[in-house]
Order: sequence, then structure tokens, then C-alpha cells
Amino acid sequence: MTTNKGWTLAAYLSGLPSVANFKLVESPAPPPGDGEVLVKNLWLSLDPYMLGRMTQQKSYTKGVELGEVMTGETVAEVVESKHPGFAPGEKVTAPAGWQLYAALKGEALTKIDPSTRAPLSYHLGCLGMPGRTAYFGLNEVGKPKSGETLVVSAASGAVGSVVGQLGKIAGCRIVGIAGGKEKCDYVTGELGFDVCVDYKAGNLFRDLKEACPKGIDIYFDNVGGETLDTVLRLVNTFARIVICGRISGYHAAEPYGIKNLGSVLVNRVRMQGIIVFDWADRYGEANKALAGYVAQGRLKTRESVLEGIENAPKGLIGLVKGENFGKQLVKLA
Repeated sequence: MTTNKGWTLAAYLSGLPSVANFKLVESPAPPPGDGEVLVKNLWLSLDPYMLGRMTQQKSYTKGVELGEVMTGETVAEVVESKHPGFAPGEKVTAPAGWQLYAALKGEALTKIDPSTRAPLSYHLGCLGMPGRTAYFGLNEVGKPKSGETLVVSAASGAVGSVVGQLGKIAGCRIVGIAGGKEKCDYVTGELGFDVCVDYKAGNLFRDLKEACPKGIDIYFDNVGGETLDTVLRLVNTFARIVICGRISGYHAAEPYGIKNLGSVLVNRVRMQGIIVFDWADRYGEANKALAGYVAQGRLKTRESVLEGIENAPKGLIGLVKGENFGKQLVKLA
């Protein structure tokens, strides 16, 4: 009998995550029931939203209960199918969590088009949830216009890197915010941003003001906290702020108090939170556009890869600390 390994939630998050928040368990691989598919997970995506699922705070979706397998999206291969729409050997994306095998309803799976000329792992990054988040958040809420200044925090990350490149395609001036010279050099050199501000240099307001001489028209926020507060000092009239993530605050003991909220009133700023699920009926549109940009060489990505299910907690802990470079993945098989 095939053995399954998976990480469950052992303790709710309080402060920074640690290995003590997780427990590795072994069990037999589950048999699929009627209408279900048994998948073998090949790649696991690690994302900042997982931190929010490790708490008991109210969120846009149910959190992980103690003893449950940690939530997460995977690229997987169909091993056994009791659903007419799937056959063994097909590759899918699945909400299978931090484990090697999972039995899921066929409706929860999405087939990967074998004609897509991209690595399977891309379907968890620039061609997956992060890419779709960037696509809809920027286009539907940010509404970029040629010549505008777009600022993106966590610019070298899975979502931010796509946002900046899509903004460049739309004709915007792109200013990234990232941590450290290496990441900033990648953002400007490889991804084609016009400027990248290193927030670790300790002069965020001064450097951001210098990088945005005409002010900020769109801000795509992945971190929240002090960075958002700083941007509010530099936004233009009728600016749009896309609230996508708040990785700086997921593990904070107390929420950061925004000081410059008055700027939203004075400048008539539109600030809106986004959850990619809200555009679920249009995923096909985003997938086609993003795959086209990858094929044309206009959308580039970088991945941080850890090997083995045993390293999943290490990957999430490193993500919080900014140790990842690009999309954080765990290669499972």
C-alpha cells in the first residue's frame, strides 16, 4: 500500500511561524470514492495567504483546523480516477494541500493543457493563482493607462513580478519595491522595471519620492503596514490602490496603524481589496493571456525550489523572512 506523507497544523500562528506550528504525519494513500480522483502531487505552492489560514481570525475563507492538512495548491498527476472527466497520467492543478497524495472531487481539479509550452511548475506561479491575481487586480482595479506610474511592493515575488511586467506591457512607468540589491537588480535587469527601491536601505520615503517624480497613480500592495503608509504620502489625485496582501502584518502581535489615511480623502483615492476567486468565471481569459505573454518572452519568472515534502515548513518560514527569490515551490516528485 502506498504511503502518504503530509503536514498538519499543530498549533495556531502566534507571531512568526516555526516548525512547531506543523506536524508531519504518515498514512495510507486514500482510495478515491465515486466522482473522485486520486492524485500524486508533483509540486507544492507556498504562498503568504497560508499564514492567514493558520489563525482563528475571520477571513474570506475558512482557516485550517488543528490536525487538518495544511492548505495549498499543487500540480499533480492523476493516479486513479472514478470521475469520467479524468484519466490516469493527466496533469492537473489541485487544492491538494501539503501532502504527497490526495483524493479529491473531480470538480475541484483543473486540467493542464498539454500544449502549453511552459514547465509544469509555472502553473503554480505566473500561469497560476499568482499570475491570475496580478492580471485581474491590475486590470480590473488598477486600470493602468499608458504613461502612468505604477508602484509594486514585493516586486520580485510571485505576484509582484507579474504585475510589473503587465504594467510595462500597458505602457506604465514601473517602480518596484524589494528587499536588497540582488532582488532590485533582478527586478530592473531581468523583469524590465524602470526603477527598484530597496526598502532595506532605510530611506523608503526619500527613495520612493525620487523614483516617482510625477507621483504615484497606481499602487499594487502586497505587504501593507509601513510601506502602504509611505505610499499614501505620494499618491496622485484619483490614484488607485490595489490591496492584495499584507505579509508584514500576518504575524504581527498588533495591527499596524495607518497614519496617512487622510490622503485617501484629499486625493479621492480608490482603495480596494482583491481576492482572485471573484473572477473565477474568467480564469480562462487570464490563463490564455498570460500563456501568450510567456510564449512571446514578455513575461518572465523566477522560482525558489526546495526538494521534498519534509521542507515545506522551512519554505513558508523563509517566505515570511523574505528569503525566497521569486515564486516559492516545493518539488515533491
